[in-house]
Amino acid sequence: MANPATRTQASPQPGDSYVQSFARGLEVIRSFSAQAPEQTLSEVAARTGLTRAGARRILLTLQTLGYVHSDGKHFRLMPRIMDLGFAYLSSLPIWNLAEPVMERLAEQVKESCSAAVLDGSDIVYVLRVHTHKIMSLNLGVGSRLPAYSTSMGRVLLAGLPDAEVEQHLRQTELKAYTRHTVTEVQDLMQRVRQVREQGWCLVDQELEEGLISLAAPVTDRSGHTVAALNISGQANRTSAAVMQQTMLPALREAAHTISTLLAARPRG
Repeated sequence: MANPATRTQASPQPGDSYVQSFARGLEVIRSFSAQAPEQTLSEVAARTGLTRAGARRILLTLQTLGYVHSDGKHFRLMPRIMDLGFAYLSSLPIWNLAEPVMERLAEQVKESCSAAVLDGSDIVYVLRVHTHKIMSLNLGVGSRLPAYSTSMGRVLLAGLPDAEVEQHLRQTELKAYTRHTVTEVQDLMQRVRQVREQGWCLVDQELEEGLISLAAPVTDRSGHTVAALNISGQANRTSAAVMQQTMLPALREAAHTISTLLAARPRG
């Protein structure tokens, strides 16, 4: 997957509605990842496309504010950076409503359960209930995966108009993660339309060999898809057909429960 700090669109121009220094600060924060938890000044500059002087000013500012720590050579994020993500999670009531429902679902099906939203060409995990470690990737809140090759991603794409889905796919690098991954735009469009029609999605080993996932949409009071809920399992433990037969009803019921709770909340 692409470096999260890589610009995927033409950079906006500085002006009254765009603060370039703030944008660069966010790029510096996003340059840290599981693959680069600690970086030197030169590495940060290289990953963000900034000059060393510009990267240094931003890093020292973040250090002063308590978001970054430095031992004099290497920089790493501090736990305080989580405040930025939790501000998003706490601002939306859906996640408080969803967590107990997801815990019950995970206990019922004995598989991991996750919720995600769409952000550009990726899905972003906003809640996760573990029962087994089923992927080689270490996923948690804030983790990103490509939308086109994941069950939650296809559910979220199905909530968009066809023209928007096609534009999204044509602007995405469609990489084959396994021999099962669908990478042709028209094939993916067909699958997204099928998801939209049936109201759920099953992806069988397209992101990682042995990984099967089922997803269903979470909708707001207007019926718009605002998130996706999924359960994931291992092919050597439960086949795709068995997962669909035994776990899909519980997943759809949980997604419906969260959607109903969300719709019942008074408008803030």
